[in-house]
Amino acid sequence: MPDNPKRFLQSMTGFARAEGEHETERGSYRWIWEIRSLNSKGLDFKCRLPSWLDNLEADVRKLTTAQFSRGSINVGLQIRSDADESRVQLNEEVLSQIIAAAKVVETKLTCAPPTVDGILGLRGVLSLEEIEEAPESRKTLVKVILSNFAEALNTLIVSRQSEGEKIQSVILQQVADIETLVGDARTTAETVPRAIQARLEAQLKDLLKDDFPTERIAQETALLAVKSDVREELDRLDAHISAAKTLLVEGVAIGRRFDFLMQEYNREANTLCSKAQTIELKKIGLDLKAVIDQLREQIQNIE
Repeated sequence: MPDNPKRFLQSMTGFARAEGEHETERGSYRWIWEIRSLNSKGLDFKCRLPSWLDNLEADVRKLTTAQFSRGSINVGLQIRSDADESRVQLNEEVLSQIIAAAKVVETKLTCAPPTVDGILGLRGVLSLEEIEEAPESRKTLVKVILSNFAEALNTLIVSRQSEGEKIQSVILQQVADIETLVGDARTTAETVPRAIQARLEAQLKDLLKDDFPTERIAQETALLAVKSDVREELDRLDAHISAAKTLLVEGVAIGRRFDFLMQEYNREANTLCSKAQTIELKKIGLDLKAVIDQLREQIQNIE
């Protein structure tokens, strides 16, 4: 299994910005897409769009989820146009009714005739009518806006990969450090039975003096050696190291699986420390736990 992965990992953190513009018969539109990506246990998508483009959210979500499987992704769109968005509409029917009513009032009361601005200020005489793009023109505008969003997504991928490349080099070194410590632990573990025997002999000689039970010491040494045997834990750690290298070669959307693998690493390291019968092996176990914790922190950042 090669130590160097073929693909760079993707970090879950990144930022992208894309600007675009489009001309229609009504005027020009200019917009800015911004995408921010942060760490998350799963894929958390949030989108802020102008109200008149709310129907784009489904397409934006589809494009995003096709590219990413993990991360808290916040999408925002700011758009402005120099085209008129509304126009004044005169309700001639209401106006006619008001004029007719004003004439009736004039015959019954002595008062000044109504002014134009007074009539126009009455409710219902004037209204603002929104001007919408023609269907085909709007369809083209939406298509261009979505195409520009796809460009922003590609920029975000590059941003996350750039950060992932840095994380990858750290992870590779940490996996190599774990492999070295496991090798050191295996070498040290081979000396444990002799260390146990020497310790027992020293303790019993002080206590028993001339009555020294050689056979009993051998039995106790064998019993303690079995209880302190860490070869099974070291074999499993070797398997986990191989699994880590396989994931790094795969390189795509491996965060969740690597996170689970870290639990297995930690379990074996804890058992190794609890079984350690020598200061040297205990120290290696503690160093191993420290590197595993550092590796877990890095894994939290990858997709």
